[in-house]
Amino acid sequence: MSIGVAIFIGIIIGGLVTYFILSSHRNSTVIAEYEHKIQQLQLEQQEAIQRAVKKSLNTSRATIKGRVAEQFAPLLPEFEYLPSDAKFLGDPVDYVIFDGYTDWRDGNLPSEAIEVILMDIKSGQARLSKGQLAIAEAIKQGRVRFETLRIDTPDSDRLDDKPTPDLSNHQPDGYSKSYFDFDSDKTMQK
Repeated sequence: MSIGVAIFIGIIIGGLVTYFILSSHRNSTVIAEYEHKIQQLQLEQQEAIQRAVKKSLNTSRATIKGRVAEQFAPLLPEFEYLPSDAKFLGDPVDYVIFDGYTDWRDGNLPSEAIEVILMDIKSGQARLSKGQLAIAEAIKQGRVRFETLRIDTPDSDRLDDKPTPDLSNHQPDGYSKSYFDFDSDKTMQK
């Protein structure tokens, strides 16, 4: 029996050694495969980072170019108004244009010729924002008015005793409610 037990033990030991050798080979193959996949993922990640940086830089450049174009727009030939009539806001629209104001101030136009325009400058494929579209709709629907806010401060007492005329409710002849009553203002209707 001792030879049978020795053969049995030899078969078990041989099986275990074979198992460990094959297992080690399989593990090294799996490790090599995963290391290759990790290298591929790292390469893809580096490429994705490079693409994101390039996209970010291009977007930043486009934004800067757009802001420069907004500032210089009144000097471009496409700008139909006097640069002195345009006042830069930047947000939510780029310009408020008081078309005809400079000529009125110089005495060359009647006050009825002044027109107020809100303008946004866009370059490339840029579109109006939701806020800008809402403002455009408010103007189309006539939800526009002019207000005056008077602030009393302790140092605002006048040195002379002449009363200051209150022009906040002044209504020119021919206007029923205010300067921006779209029902009665013929100059604002187109």
